[in-house]
Amino acid sequence: PALGCDYKLVKVNELNRIKLNEDPIKTTMPGKKDLYRLYGKEGHPLADIIQEDGEPAPEGRVLCRHPNLELKRVYINPSSYKRLQKTWVKNGEILEPLPTIHDIKKLCEDEIRMMRRDHVRLLNPTPYKVSVSEAMYQMMHKMILEHTPIREME
Repeated sequence: PALGCDYKLVKVNELNRIKLNEDPIKTTMPGKKDLYRLYGKEGHPLADIIQEDGEPAPEGRVLCRHPNLELKRVYINPSSYKRLQKTWVKNGEILEPLPTIHDIKKLCEDEIRMMRRDHVRLLNPTPYKVSVSEAMYQMMHKMILEHTPIREME
């Protein structure tokens, strides 16, 4: 068994950093982030939204943007939401007792059970939406424009 992963630097000395790529899907999302899951009235997750750190939690009508496609966006009126991140260790200190492997397994199973069936079916599953907030979208695309060289022609 092997674990393949990449480490992407997104912030240095309080300055957001971005790694550009010709393939927009491989461009990193700069800065520290908050992640929320938005739920519909039936209790199923509708989408996850990535926000800049410090943005207010989603409330009311939420604009969800595709990270790369300008015209792909949707308003979601969630009946509830849940923050998906939790800080367990800070400055080398464990903030509260860590969950057991059994607790983590149960949490994962519970989250999968809450998903709509079309998202978890084995044949042609419906892709689950992961969007960015308007502020995250604007910050990211401003950085892309600032760091993308402009070619000259003569």
